[in-house]
Amino acid sequence: MTSLLLHSQKLIIFSSLTLLLIPSKVSGDCTCNSSSEQSEKNEVLKYKLLSIAAILVAGGIGVSTPLLGRKVHIFRPENDLFFMIKAFAAGVILATGFIHILPEAFRTLTSPCLNENPWGKFPFTGFVTMMACIGTLAVDTVATSLYKKMHFNKSKLVNVDEEVGVDDEHAGHVHVHTHATHGHAHGAAIPSHDKSSMDLVRQRIISQVLELGIVVHSVIIGISLGASESCDTIKPLMVALSFHQFFEGMGLGGCISQADYKSLTTTIMMLFFSLTTPAGIGIGIGISRVYEENSSTPLIVEGIFNSASSGILIYMSLVDLLAADFMNPRMQSNIRLQLGAHTSLLLGAGCMSFLAKWA
Repeated sequence: MTSLLLHSQKLIIFSSLTLLLIPSKVSGDCTCNSSSEQSEKNEVLKYKLLSIAAILVAGGIGVSTPLLGRKVHIFRPENDLFFMIKAFAAGVILATGFIHILPEAFRTLTSPCLNENPWGKFPFTGFVTMMACIGTLAVDTVATSLYKKMHFNKSKLVNVDEEVGVDDEHAGHVHVHTHATHGHAHGAAIPSHDKSSMDLVRQRIISQVLELGIVVHSVIIGISLGASESCDTIKPLMVALSFHQFFEGMGLGGCISQADYKSLTTTIMMLFFSLTTPAGIGIGIGISRVYEENSSTPLIVEGIFNSASSGILIYMSLVDLLAADFMNPRMQSNIRLQLGAHTSLLLGAGCMSFLAKWA
């Protein structure tokens, strides 16, 4: 009987100790997991902040390089080397549209997470891209047309003022003689001035529309990086996007350089480009707790914006950058320049395409 009691007491003590130890073990596991999760979140945030700094610096260096290069004689627009630099930049922008943005737009707008009706029954990606190309063409032509009308009206007013000045200086019978003898001189001077002005306004329209297309895409990829919660995703993306922003910045910087803006406007455009991706990362960090990458609304918004951005960049690179330069009489008459420009174009497109392996 005594041995039975002792055995019972031992069993009770063992059971009690077991019950006490089990909760403490469970509690210990929870504490450990919480600490591990917090540590991982801190590391993710650290890489996100590092990404902001790296992309900001890379974009700033890229967009400022062509502008600073204007002070070096061989990098000026009147030199053949500038054609090759622009061809490289155009290749970068073309590859950005075709290789980086358009496939991502197809992926998001054809995601199985979206409703079959209407997203699975119509190729919205191609449609939005096409409409963005047409819209860019409309902006391009209308803006140029409006400037031409305003400029020619102003030129006519200036010519009238000049003729009135001549009338005031000379007698009435001299007016007819002056107009007849000097009419050709006025007619020869104005087209040359108008041509240079039209070239300048074309470059300004190109630089502004191009920046719009780049900025839309930059915000989207910034938000994607900022909302990510995996270090394995962020690390390669940070490096790839740094090179991405550097090359895109070179392309945009070359266009801004040719547009010959005032210093304030140039600085604003440079800052606007450099800050958009870091700003997108900041937005992504802010919404990371509520952002669901595979929910319908982010997929639709991201897909439509990426489609529009790809349409703008593809149009700008092919029509306003490559076609304008490769059909230039100066390049058409120089075989060596043509070979150099084509090589630069392939090199720029190749470098940007290579980055698609990581981003």
